[in-house]
Amino acid sequence: MNLPAVLPCCYNRLQCSPSITPPTHFLRFVIRKKRSLVCRLSDNNKEDDSVQDDNNSHQDNDQPLENTSLENNDGPQLNEQTGVEQDGTNVQVASGSPLPGVKPQQLDESIRIPKETVEILRNQVFSFDTFFVTSQEPYEGGVLFKGNLRGQAAKTYEKVSKRMQEKLGDDYTLFLLINPEDDKPVAVVVPRMTLQPETTAVPEWFAAGAFGLVTLFTLLLRNVPALQSNLLSVFDNLDLLKDGLPGALITAFHLGVHEVSHRLVATEVGIKLGIPYFVPSWQIGCFGAITRILNVVPNREDLLKVAAAGPLAGFSVGFILLLSGFILPPSDGIGIIVDPSVFHESFLAGGIAKLLLGDVLQEGSPISVNPLVIWAWAGLVINAINSIPAGELDGGRIAFAMWGRKASARLSALSIGLLGISSLFNDVAFYWLVLIFFLQRGPISPLSEELTHPQNKYMALGVVVLFLGLLVCLPYPFPFSNQPAL
Repeated sequence: MNLPAVLPCCYNRLQCSPSITPPTHFLRFVIRKKRSLVCRLSDNNKEDDSVQDDNNSHQDNDQPLENTSLENNDGPQLNEQTGVEQDGTNVQVASGSPLPGVKPQQLDESIRIPKETVEILRNQVFSFDTFFVTSQEPYEGGVLFKGNLRGQAAKTYEKVSKRMQEKLGDDYTLFLLINPEDDKPVAVVVPRMTLQPETTAVPEWFAAGAFGLVTLFTLLLRNVPALQSNLLSVFDNLDLLKDGLPGALITAFHLGVHEVSHRLVATEVGIKLGIPYFVPSWQIGCFGAITRILNVVPNREDLLKVAAAGPLAGFSVGFILLLSGFILPPSDGIGIIVDPSVFHESFLAGGIAKLLLGDVLQEGSPISVNPLVIWAWAGLVINAINSIPAGELDGGRIAFAMWGRKASARLSALSIGLLGISSLFNDVAFYWLVLIFFLQRGPISPLSEELTHPQNKYMALGVVVLFLGLLVCLPYPFPFSNQPAL
């Protein structure tokens, strides 16, 4: 029996350019000629001699900038024009994917960080008591600083951000991340204008409303089996759609609870969400909703709170409705006739059915259940799919918030692989796999500060969400009673 389910609502950023892995896989280019310029950090225009004299007047003993801007003069020297560290005749330049919302055409010389600003960041913003800079590299439109973190990451980020705002205003944004190359902290500073979200030609509310109306139609259609066998007959039997209203309302209720919970928690922690786009499907009613995050998430704990809020609320509602469906008799005295083998499809549903129905649940003996059981089960499946630890699904964000980028990336690959195997035997799993791969694959865009772990109580909530999702998706392996009921 195919249960109605939807692809989870996630916060896809819908970026015009690929999401980044914060400085993860750097592409290193080596320029053999000393005068070659790569990935400039300052304006192309030559500075006036008087300006150069003023800038150099701050250097002790009139030494060139490249000989005084480094803590260790015996190490790599800093090129005065580019801010790139150079070693003899080699110049190494790091390049990665753009930060969230960056448009490639924006990365021109006019918005790159000037040399003078780089020196302010290195010598006045960062310090020995916060983040001791040992080297720097150009990183897209900004600068990546390597060094030693002093004290707790959250407090360091707060101090450096405040100091950067005092020195440079609101023109730049700071990220404190983990470098997967050596698992050490790095700081990335980029111009704030590169983080502006992409604007769309069609107003968001109009597009979201159109998708919502189509979704309402497919939700009704999904709960009228007589119309599903002949889709074109819908237009001659529109009155039959009202028969699917109860099931459509229950499914819409689950979706609504899920979305509202995300939004309430996001508002509390200062994360801005866009209008949700519900994705209709004539096969299962709806694939869920995609909602954009409109700003940079502050830290992993805030991401965990928002990501776990939807599934927790959805599982709670679904569990209550499922219990009610097993306890309450059908309103018409008949309900829906199902084969007990249906309950083998979910460990949670099968376990509850065995606990509440007892010996009434027998292999090969159809039973009558309240339709609420099926509708509630569908809601649980919605949230279980939401909790798959893959890509930018809620489960993927939860895994990232709890265990970091490296571990969550491996778990995401494993989950997508297992879902791919399942798609060989289940066409609905195939549709979920396609949508995840193309729309929610990730990687998750950088947070402002990714080093601090969430508190244990929020870690526990994340584990509960992943565990409940697993219970809903795993089959119930034990046979039901073959003894006749007394």
